[in-house]
Amino acid sequence: MNFFQVILGHFFSVILPDGAPEKLGAGDEAGSEEDLYEDLRSSGHRFGHPGGAGEQLAINELISDGSVVYAEALWDHVTMDDQELGFKAGDVIEVVDATNKEWWWGRILDSEGWFPASFVRLRVNQDEPMEEYLAQLEEAQEENSAGMALLLGPGLPCKEQMRTNVINEIMSTERDYIKHLKDICEGYIKQCRKRMDMFTEEQLCTIFGNIEDIYRFQKKFLKCLEKKFNKDEPHLSEIGCCFLEHQTDFQIYSEYCNNHPNACVQLSKLMKLNKYVFFFEACRLLQKMIDISLDGFLLTPVQKICKYPLQLAELLKYTNPQHRDYKDVEAALNGMKNVARLINERKRRLENVDKIAQWQSSIEDWEGEDILSRSSDLIYSGELTKISPPQGKSQQRMFFLFNHQMVYCKKDLLRRDILYYKGRVDMDQMEVLDVEDGKDKELNVSVKNALKLRSPSGDEVHLLCAKKPEQKQRWLRAFRDEREQVQHDRETGFSITEVQKKQAMLNACKSHPAGKPKAVNRPYYDFLLRQKHPTLPTSLPQQQVFMLAEPKRKSSNFWHNIGRLTPFKK
Repeated sequence: MNFFQVILGHFFSVILPDGAPEKLGAGDEAGSEEDLYEDLRSSGHRFGHPGGAGEQLAINELISDGSVVYAEALWDHVTMDDQELGFKAGDVIEVVDATNKEWWWGRILDSEGWFPASFVRLRVNQDEPMEEYLAQLEEAQEENSAGMALLLGPGLPCKEQMRTNVINEIMSTERDYIKHLKDICEGYIKQCRKRMDMFTEEQLCTIFGNIEDIYRFQKKFLKCLEKKFNKDEPHLSEIGCCFLEHQTDFQIYSEYCNNHPNACVQLSKLMKLNKYVFFFEACRLLQKMIDISLDGFLLTPVQKICKYPLQLAELLKYTNPQHRDYKDVEAALNGMKNVARLINERKRRLENVDKIAQWQSSIEDWEGEDILSRSSDLIYSGELTKISPPQGKSQQRMFFLFNHQMVYCKKDLLRRDILYYKGRVDMDQMEVLDVEDGKDKELNVSVKNALKLRSPSGDEVHLLCAKKPEQKQRWLRAFRDEREQVQHDRETGFSITEVQKKQAMLNACKSHPAGKPKAVNRPYYDFLLRQKHPTLPTSLPQQQVFMLAEPKRKSSNFWHNIGRLTPFKK
């Protein structure tokens, strides 16, 4: 028995599609054993590469024929390497060379360089005029409609043709996407469930997340699009209402995007074993799926939810304000941007849960419930002077304002990187008061740059002083942000599950074994606060946040060169 027969005997007896014969004959569509094994062997393991070769070949043929090929940036590409091409989301790049799957050579104005192929998509309208040309056409239309007809040639007017192209692309990509989801659910998940000796249900939930729910939803969404699609005159289609009708349903992607990093880790572990490599490849071949590895298929929902605002922005661009679909498309664009923001915010919050747990585990003498029992976001932190009744004693403390509560700690006298827990304030039971400079009547002490936290009953009062007026104002703004965050969470229904909280605290305890001194890492605070208000592009939000599609960067000598500069050495 040869190697391929062993593989077939181990997998294919179970992986055969429903209704298929138990053995593959020489005349079957799958081909001979030698052909199929050659497919398995030659395809290799493309783990981490999301694209196939068909599109790449077509691009290179167009370039070699002298055609100019444009791509539109989906994400920002920031680089320190002078051989790489930097750009922002929405930039248009001329593709000069696409022979490499991972890195393409492109041009923007006078700049040329390598850029990640997964950061762009081919422009829908390759023959689309540049903005200057469109301006010229508009002028020509105003001056002489006959001249305009000569410029455009026969057929639809330019803008209507562009709208037709965008509508057709939306419909085409949506149908392709349904096919991808079907292939995952029927080609992979269905077969994996037949091999419970290889997969536990927990593993399958981690790898595939809620993609079956997404598949069911997308089928309904596609039906809605098909009803509104005008096959004879696509530019007259009114599809904006479909996005508005299902706007809240798109939030289902939040769970998938949050789980995707865990899916990558789990899949990476399995792919270290050859039996899983060949199993997944066998699933792909039997389902007759395109040449994309499983991790590439699992990435498509993440890319899809990022792509909707791009497509709608392009559709709005080529929709006349008088068009019946204009207002719905405009509202749909704003709606999908909000969905992307919500998904992005939830993703950030869930990622910060581990950081907050690690922060708590670094605090000495912690008392009471875990910070995660009520909070999931660090709003602000800094040093304040706490004036305590009744004697008006002043104490320097580090304050950490989370949603729902504020924790204050004392710095170690010798090791300033160690903090000791001293107490917390329930922000749900406090009102924040701006205190004027001068003598405080309640505590009979003179204060400057002060603010006060007071419970409604007045039995709990905290008087806090900042060093500078601008620091006081920053704290007052932070307290307002905290209340807004709590209200926003109520409205959107955001919460951290008990399982996520327990897992985060368990991971944090492992990283800080008992008996060892615990030092507070300042980067924890900096990281959390930087994440609070990430810089997002105004036109196409969120694309750069989902960096799950980013390929491994090729090595750069930038940091090596920095390290050689002696003035920067400690």
